[in-house]
Amino acid sequence: MTFLSTLALLVGLLVVAPYLAHRLRRRSAEERPFPPAHLVAPAPPRARRRARLEDRALYATRAAVIVALALLGATPFVRCSRLSLQRPGGASVAMAIVIDDSMSMRATDAAGKSRFERAHEGARELLSSAREGDAVAIVLAGLPARVALAATTDLAAARSVVDAVASSDRATDLDGAIVLARGLLASLPQVDRRIVLLSDLADGRPEAAPLGESSSVPVWIALPELRSQGTDCAVMRADRRGLRVRVAVACGPGASVIGREIIVEDAAGKPLGRAPPAAGPTSEVTVLLPSDDATAASVRLSGTDAIAVDDVAPIVREAGRGGIAVVSDSADEAVATGGAPIVEQALAALRLDLDVRPIPALPDRLDDLSGQVGVLLDDPPGLTPEQRHALAAFVEGGGLALIALGPHAAAAPLGATLEPTLSRAVTWRDTGRVGADPTSAVGALLGSATGLGDLGASRRALLAPEDAAAFEAILKWTDGAPLVARRAAGRGETWIVTLPFSVDASELPLRPAFLALLDAWVRTAREHAAPRRSDVGTVWKFLGARRLVVRGPAGPVAESREEGVPRVTPAVLGAYEIVVDGKTELRVAAPDSREIDLRPRSVTAAHGERLGERRAVVDISSQVALALLALMTIEMVLRIASKGRAGQAAT
Repeated sequence: MTFLSTLALLVGLLVVAPYLAHRLRRRSAEERPFPPAHLVAPAPPRARRRARLEDRALYATRAAVIVALALLGATPFVRCSRLSLQRPGGASVAMAIVIDDSMSMRATDAAGKSRFERAHEGARELLSSAREGDAVAIVLAGLPARVALAATTDLAAARSVVDAVASSDRATDLDGAIVLARGLLASLPQVDRRIVLLSDLADGRPEAAPLGESSSVPVWIALPELRSQGTDCAVMRADRRGLRVRVAVACGPGASVIGREIIVEDAAGKPLGRAPPAAGPTSEVTVLLPSDDATAASVRLSGTDAIAVDDVAPIVREAGRGGIAVVSDSADEAVATGGAPIVEQALAALRLDLDVRPIPALPDRLDDLSGQVGVLLDDPPGLTPEQRHALAAFVEGGGLALIALGPHAAAAPLGATLEPTLSRAVTWRDTGRVGADPTSAVGALLGSATGLGDLGASRRALLAPEDAAAFEAILKWTDGAPLVARRAAGRGETWIVTLPFSVDASELPLRPAFLALLDAWVRTAREHAAPRRSDVGTVWKFLGARRLVVRGPAGPVAESREEGVPRVTPAVLGAYEIVVDGKTELRVAAPDSREIDLRPRSVTAAHGERLGERRAVVDISSQVALALLALMTIEMVLRIASKGRAGQAAT
């Protein structure tokens, strides 16, 4: 508050003057002669009680008049803390409002108000200062940065979009958001363009280059108070195996778990076990459950910190890190120097974050393939009906199969086929030294197929025409037959190679393209696999799904489609129940470790003086003047009425 506004409001102290005047006011009684009075001796004067306050309505009106006068004097100088645009040239502006909806914006101040709530209010205040002709775009800075509203002059639509923006637990993508905002403003006709960033600037990279340093459009950090630092610890994951629940806790810079406890609770919130976390920025603790049938549902970190939502995490049954099941004949396919079959050595050379599991034969039950993201069959001698059923269910459920065809597949015994992958028998035939056609390669084999011109293979597997037509060729022989092909089945895929993975049959396992083939197949298997846990904001794809229903911690989650593939993006932490084509699975959205680092990034020189201001002048003089005029009129009416009552009393 300025000195002038304080001085003007001090006039309000004069409100005591009408009170004193009314208290001191005493009417003199009209004297009339009374002859017998001279017979009575005059009494000495005594102190008399002052008259009570008279004409209270008149007094209240006069007091209100003085208060209104004080307000009238102060209103030209009264300011309120609101965001407002500045217009140096007075012309219309183009503005991109970037709202940070990441998890760090859930941090609260001493009054319990979150940073996101203040940013939300700031966006509304900016829109209230916009006027006809201004263009507004809305960008959300949670990872990945998204366009909530393309640039428009429809301010009502912009207000509706801002009102619908909700907080999330995503990571932060400030650089991506600024790039999107700059692109939205690039084609607008307004000369005056600006990006308004409503964020705490805590994106987990406090040492990164200052924000807005290389931006061609000026960036205004409109709410610098959101950059206040805080400390946070989070439960990163909780896995159960038997009676043990393994809990991982991480803390941001300056935070500590000393004095806090890890508590395992059931669905009703009843504690089942507890343990103190180890000191340090990260710790892993094992909590023992009372019995094997205890229904542990979640883990909670006691105490408080800047962000409460990441102090609780759902418990997931431990399922390992996934693996690749390899079915091969070790006697036929071992290299001359000994050791494991060459396909197993190749998978090990890729240094996959997966377990390679050699098995002698394909299991008869789907349950035996649990935890596997892919199954590799190297020249199988056909499959039994039970094996075919298990493999078909595995692929349709989202798994990937890679089948290398060779002489054993062509000589399958009676009743052992490769259906439903191949409906006809495979033939193993001498075709001469025919190589691959590098020009037919697509995808991951595009760069490595040039070395497959001569594979040294005089024999190869040939598919029936109807089977060859059902597959999409990734690489072809020079005569047009498929060398590597793929086929979708349900949510998964089946890949075939018309050569076995044996150095005796061809030189394919010795070429760099062989590693490229395996790497591409494993990458695809990862995309199809259903991860039990992933960082919040990670896109979940459901390839081949026909019907998808997802319910998260906040209720149903809408799906989106890209190139016909259903996609779901979990925006908040917690467990998600997913029903895919009638099959139910559980996935967990876990916190991103970058969001527990609440240190803000640095920024370039502030543009606030040129782009906007924090305090907008509010002049309500006209309204106060009208109220003052009304009060003075009421005061006159009451005064006339008071005199009328006095005259009537005199008569």
